[in-house]
Amino acid sequence: MVFAYIRVSSKQQNTDRQLEAINEYANEKGLTINRIIEETQSGKDFNRNMYKSLKDTLRSGDLLIIKELDRLGRNMHQIKHEWQSLETLGVSIIIIDTPILNTVDKSDLERTLISNIVFELLSYMAEKERIRLMTRQAEGIAIAKTKGKYAGRKRIQCDNFDTVYKSWKAGEITATKAMEQLNLKRDTFYRRVREFEASNGLTAPDKTEVTTKVPNYRPIIKHVSFPKTPSRGGFPSQ
Repeated sequence: MVFAYIRVSSKQQNTDRQLEAINEYANEKGLTINRIIEETQSGKDFNRNMYKSLKDTLRSGDLLIIKELDRLGRNMHQIKHEWQSLETLGVSIIIIDTPILNTVDKSDLERTLISNIVFELLSYMAEKERIRLMTRQAEGIAIAKTKGKYAGRKRIQCDNFDTVYKSWKAGEITATKAMEQLNLKRDTFYRRVREFEASNGLTAPDKTEVTTKVPNYRPIIKHVSFPKTPSRGGFPSQ
């Protein structure tokens, strides 16, 4: 059977472009697509309901068509592992935009070369692109700082912090509940607490040391006499 897998990351995106490319490819190759699986979910991993359902359906000899490799996923290391898993099932794969990856009518040696060499190359290119983007971002921040235009990450506004803080300090709500109401993570919440207390001259209550007195006691020592044993081997007895 021939399957096609289409994925977009959000509802704002549509699948028309992928669907059109897959149908056009199938017509050119004289293929009949038995089932098209469409999914709206992030490609950060393979924990996707529709993809998992597709994988459970695939059998040895089936063909899977995908327009672009990143529609399968974004993480190259995960994609390589998943690719090898599909090959183990005996499934042939076609990536329309990257023909070198196609495994249809390929020998076992060619499949191995594809899954190893090609994916290592793609992983290297993806990592290089990631570093390039990070470098550009760092350079942009540095330039913005020199011009006095960089304000850093936008601070989360908490207009009701005073009210929530007082309720928390009064024991009316828990710290967890306060974090939920303020939409703050644990570290951010306690940092804001310290800032709030410092700016308002508030201090944490003094910690009273509790000491426990141990009554005086005398150790009781018993003198025990042991019977003398005969000497052995010429050594005097103890």
